Amino acid sequence: EDNTYLNKEQLEFSIAYLNEHHKTDVLLPFVKAFSDLGTTAIKKNAWIGGSYQIIDASITDITQDELCLDASIKQGEKIKTESVKVHLDSDPVAGMKRTYPTLPPCNPMHLNHASKQPIDNFVRRMNRLCNIVKAYSATGKMIQLGVQMGGKGVGKLNDDMYLNQVPHNRFVRKYFYDMASDAALDATILCSKKQFTNRMKMTVMFPEMNPSMDSYRIGTLLELARSIAIKLAEQNLRVRVCVQGSMGVGIFTGVPKQLNGVHTLLQRMDWESEPGEENDGMVGDYVRFGFVGKEHVINAQKSEKEGEPDVEQDDVFLLICPQNMIGLESSIIGSLSEMVDAAGDRPVILLNPDLVDKVSAQGQQSIRGRQARIDFASSFETMYQFQNIYYSGTSYFPILGSVVKLGPLEPWVAHQRRDLMNNDGEVYLPVYASETAPENEV
Repeated sequence: EDNTYLNKEQLEFSIAYLNEHHKTDVLLPFVKAFSDLGTTAIKKNAWIGGSYQIIDASITDITQDELCLDASIKQGEKIKTESVKVHLDSDPVAGMKRTYPTLPPCNPMHLNHASKQPIDNFVRRMNRLCNIVKAYSATGKMIQLGVQMGGKGVGKLNDDMYLNQVPHNRFVRKYFYDMASDAALDATILCSKKQFTNRMKMTVMFPEMNPSMDSYRIGTLLELARSIAIKLAEQNLRVRVCVQGSMGVGIFTGVPKQLNGVHTLLQRMDWESEPGEENDGMVGDYVRFGFVGKEHVINAQKSEKEGEPDVEQDDVFLLICPQNMIGLESSIIGSLSEMVDAAGDRPVILLNPDLVDKVSAQGQQSIRGRQARIDFASSFETMYQFQNIYYSGTSYFPILGSVVKLGPLEPWVAHQRRDLMNNDGEVYLPVYASETAPENEV
């Protein structure tokens, strides 16, 4: 009954692949870290080092919950084989916990939501075990195995995006708009079922979206915001698209350069919501505009005058690039946290936020209440990310790869960008995957 987990082809290929290519970096550490043989080895070697060695391991079967392995043990001159089972959600055995600190098990609801296919379920649980035994390079290979064996394509990116070419191709932009919009809708639905936080953020940082590069194009940011707002509004959700207003006191006021004019441009954009157009009547009814602050959170109100329609409440708030400004004494965090509190349990989506403290004249942004601001900023969970990686912080070409999380319950995957031979295109190859955002050294 268990063999229905992976189909025959997936099972045979996965066993052959792991036995051939990942004996030393994955299977042997698995036996040591997750089976009783590891504990036995520690006890026996405590007396005479090296007297009990696990020298070989190969998979014989994969069931819904376990890897079945044959392990070869060398004790003195004798070599014997023992069968062991490693649970796909196991923690390291006692004695191995210091060498291999454990990680939280994958949430079955997350796995099932991200992909109903058993091969994807297997890959993500394997990757958790690989991360525990520090077999980092194997995680990218496992993602490739899932894609190759007919999985949903978890963590896969389109080939031939050519993000080094600016302005980007229209299709490439649409690819990102669609992915981000789908993730926003998915996260909003999960939030309504209490399966995802209502404090969400998305980081979309391909070259045209990166304000620190000369390729930054404000139109791309606006089109992305429009695409997300329309996607949500099509599901009868009322969206308030907000941009931060002028901050600061006296002569020290202003709007971040990246957001200059965005509020006006948003309203002048073509939303195709004129009578007779595709989104007839959407703007004003389902898509509304505002600034960051609690006074821009509209709740449902009965109209006081007869004949006037009731005021409908906002369902989702989309905040475009909320950020602190250099030289200003006021942090955006104050008005942002008031707004989030006023929104209650409704989704608040931050698009490309930058909530770290900036340098300011009297140092207020760097001292008072700093920890509270950091805690608030980190209370937002990533539900979509695409960020390019470059050689160094100063040069933006060539693109080395990317770090992505393609949906609220998807894994984090790092890719390496590779050019094919004879200028035949480019591919993004998964090289690392994990349930949490990758650390730099990995």
